[in-house]
Amino acid sequence: MAILAGTTTSYAPVRGIREDLEDVIWELFPEDTWALSNLDKVDATQQFHEWQTDTLAGATANRQIEGDDASFSTLNATTRVGNYLQISRKTFLVSGSVEASKMAGRKSELARNARKLMRELKRDMEQALVGNQASSAGGVATARSCGGMESWIAGPTQNPGTSGNAVRSTTTAQGTTAPFGSNVVASPTDSTTTGALSKTALDSALQGAWEQGGNPRIIMTGAIGKAAIDGFTSIATRFVDIDVAEAPIIGAANVYVSDFGRHTVILHRYVRSRTVLCLDPEYWAVAYLRRPFVEPLAKTGDGEKRQMLTEFTLVSRNYLASAKVTEIA
Repeated sequence: MAILAGTTTSYAPVRGIREDLEDVIWELFPEDTWALSNLDKVDATQQFHEWQTDTLAGATANRQIEGDDASFSTLNATTRVGNYLQISRKTFLVSGSVEASKMAGRKSELARNARKLMRELKRDMEQALVGNQASSAGGVATARSCGGMESWIAGPTQNPGTSGNAVRSTTTAQGTTAPFGSNVVASPTDSTTTGALSKTALDSALQGAWEQGGNPRIIMTGAIGKAAIDGFTSIATRFVDIDVAEAPIIGAANVYVSDFGRHTVILHRYVRSRTVLCLDPEYWAVAYLRRPFVEPLAKTGDGEKRQMLTEFTLVSRNYLASAKVTEIA
């Protein structure tokens, strides 16, 4: 049926139709900053933050002769380790004209940018904390960097089913992770061969941390590792609701029950897909020289400049309390 001649429609050049723009911004802001939100916070006083670690000697048969005179053993010295503080920032500039305008979905463009970029900054920090980033002192033309969790959890890589170490590989073609040395940790060297995550590999990693005295009650993994854990049979038990006092997280999580305890499984966006981290959160912290803040920069034109900045590092109080499984596909 044809439109009658002379009918005014939206296709004709009609003047005065108001725009139909929702007064809301639908934000897709996947933060998932578990480490940044839940680890202890401590203060740093300079650009290289240090701490000490120690371990107990193994248990032995301790039987003494009645009336025997005492002999004295030499105690091992503590180990001194550290991590460089990394500076992370976000900047933005909003013209005076835009800030004075009436906006849809927000009252202030400055405030919207600050809120959005602070979330982006938190994501950048989280990626540095949980990832395979090496630590570096930097230089006049190179930024300092803090070593991430995957780089700190080090030691000889072992196959599933072995004991005594908390680094496991899914395959016999293993990558390597060098321990702390010369004031830095290096990025792990990946193997070119990968394999499926197995219950045996995960359990033996948990066992390695437990044998060293750790309680790795947090398992952080990407989508591949999470799907594999969901497919485990036997003692893998799922719960949607987690006691917030025990493990404060955002969203749903699983609880994996092994011979070495109950472990909250967290689906994490920034843990590498080839790695599963098994963490004792008591032995990790975030140290700040400058906690996140926003400051105005010098005004040089018709605009408002802002910079948000932080200076932080990861504290690995004793990496032996945690574990990881590598080479996952």
